[in-house]
Amino acid sequence: MTYLAKPKLHHPGLTKNAVGYTRRDYEGKISTLCAGCGHDSISAAIVQACWELDIQPHRVAKLSGIGCSSKTPDYFLGNSHGFNSVHGRMPSVLTGANLANRELIYLGVSGDGDSASIGLGQFAHSMRRGVNMVYIVENNGVYGLTKGQFSATADKGSKSKRGVINSDEPLDMIGMALLLGATYVARSFSGDKSQLVPLIKGAIEHKGAAFIDVVSPCIAFNNHAGSTKSYEYVRQHNEAVNRMDFIEGREEITADYAPGEVITVEQHDGRFLRLKKLSAEHDPTDRVRTMNYVQEHASRGEVVTGLLYIDPKAIDMHEHLNTVDTPLNQLDVEQLCPGASALEKINASLR
Repeated sequence: MTYLAKPKLHHPGLTKNAVGYTRRDYEGKISTLCAGCGHDSISAAIVQACWELDIQPHRVAKLSGIGCSSKTPDYFLGNSHGFNSVHGRMPSVLTGANLANRELIYLGVSGDGDSASIGLGQFAHSMRRGVNMVYIVENNGVYGLTKGQFSATADKGSKSKRGVINSDEPLDMIGMALLLGATYVARSFSGDKSQLVPLIKGAIEHKGAAFIDVVSPCIAFNNHAGSTKSYEYVRQHNEAVNRMDFIEGREEITADYAPGEVITVEQHDGRFLRLKKLSAEHDPTDRVRTMNYVQEHASRGEVVTGLLYIDPKAIDMHEHLNTVDTPLNQLDVEQLCPGASALEKINASLR
């Protein structure tokens, strides 16, 4: 299949932000994801947030692992720094880059397979260390690139495209982020741009580990009614599960609802997702009450969205380690290696 490249020229009348960029300047390559994929909506929200914040693209470093979600950094901020790491290792690569150059804005994009399985330990330590980053998990509950197996965030009792019932307890990325010490924790829905853009902007402005769990349904492998009974039924109600080289286009799912309201969003396959937006009375500075609040509504089958927790006095990894203000990649050899006498003083202090 041949993909057309985006034209480099655009209309001279497009609105520019305070640093002289149009919204088009924050875009990347043409997406190769399935038409209607919620991940593309997340990319659009990142583009919008960076444009509205007047961020110069070259000040951003975007990193990812492996998976459908980890392909998305290629589709936004084409003029920024980028690094695609191996499966589940994005957080450690980002941590190293952040230590070397603290002046960049670090954006880590991952998926529920990339972060909640092989990368779970990496996710945990980036949260507890307070790495100054925006960590976005594009959560669809399946392994899309390997054709729809359950991921670690799939709900217990849910059915796969082939009718298999998930018997495992799901990992709650929000609950884990709260327990591990993240100082900015939020959840949103890929179709709710009016909520997601501000959450991303807030995460970028936050100093410390900012985590956003974005529910982003997979239209290819997690868009079925969940009531598979037999092989014949699957064949009669085939939703492109056996046509791996072609996915039918779908309309993007959107939602717009008021704080405190619970709505039911119908998916492409007829399934329903219940979303609850935080009310104005919620105190996002109380970590313990937030954990109880999320679990209480989860027991009712509701996915709580919004800014769940924030520590307004958070500090990042550089303050924890008491590193110098100058980025380490700008220090010369003498400053980085002060000699044997300095090393002996350090060793003596540890005896």
